[in-house]
Amino acid sequence: RLSCSWMRRPTLPDIKASVGISNQVPYNFSVSPILSLGGIAGGIEICITFPTEYVKTQLQLDEKANPPRYKGIVDCVKQTVDGYGVRGLYRGLSSLLYGSIPKAAVRFGVFEFLSNKMRDESGKLDSTRGLLCGLGAGVAEAVVVVCPMETVKVKFIHDQSSANPKYRGFFHGVREIVRTEGLRGTYQGLTATVLKQGSNQAIRFYVMTSLRNWYKGEDPNKAINPLVTGAFGAFAGAVSVFGNTPLDVIKTRMQGLEAHKYKSTLDCAVKIMKHEGPKAFYKGTVPRLGRVCMDVAIVFIIYEEVVKVLNKVWKTD
Repeated sequence: RLSCSWMRRPTLPDIKASVGISNQVPYNFSVSPILSLGGIAGGIEICITFPTEYVKTQLQLDEKANPPRYKGIVDCVKQTVDGYGVRGLYRGLSSLLYGSIPKAAVRFGVFEFLSNKMRDESGKLDSTRGLLCGLGAGVAEAVVVVCPMETVKVKFIHDQSSANPKYRGFFHGVREIVRTEGLRGTYQGLTATVLKQGSNQAIRFYVMTSLRNWYKGEDPNKAINPLVTGAFGAFAGAVSVFGNTPLDVIKTRMQGLEAHKYKSTLDCAVKIMKHEGPKAFYKGTVPRLGRVCMDVAIVFIIYEEVVKVLNKVWKTD
């Protein structure tokens, strides 16, 4: 049967006796279903939360030296809707949607794989090991999916906000980027992306594992209400936002159309500090906070609820 990874590995009687989602993982657990579940959850989540991601990216690309185009979140939304309609808030969705499905699949798949290897003798995954598994999952998704996906997304949003957009759509944009910059053009800001995603998932899975272990106490089979799961996920997302938004700002700058101004991730950080001050490292924090809290809450709720459904129709001994 399927289950989630922050759980105790069961004995055979445990598996036979358990019903619904539990705090257990069978010895012959397969990562394949998790790849599908993670992908489904990621696709639904990004369709719901993309407008906040769009606004966050625009604010992070808006440099003080230009001068700034937007006065804040409300002004950014107003200018976008006035100029392009409500659909304007979904420009660049395709690049993130195509990437979010495999991103979530890799994240949960790698986390499950690592956590199955790192449980203690009793089969329990503690918070520290959860952090390490999350770090591994974040680095894996950054290299395999996130960096090229985010590079295309940022370039696409940046291009669509210019006076004369040159990308006619997602696939045309990808072709143009590869044609003019090569495959390396889709891997701009790799170091910043690895740092961001690794710290993201390390923080989130550490917080989620800690909260779940606290909530279950001495009863590993205690059910968790979806609303509680959502609240835990939202809190984990908020902690990660305040912990690594500076890395997110640097990553966005490194992947924009003006990335050539920066020699490296460190050079980008130094120039932002020198020309814009420390506050610039927290540009887009509010829209990112809204999006990430919804993101993590929705993904974990969907993930676990789909697992519950599959547990009813796909049972193994």
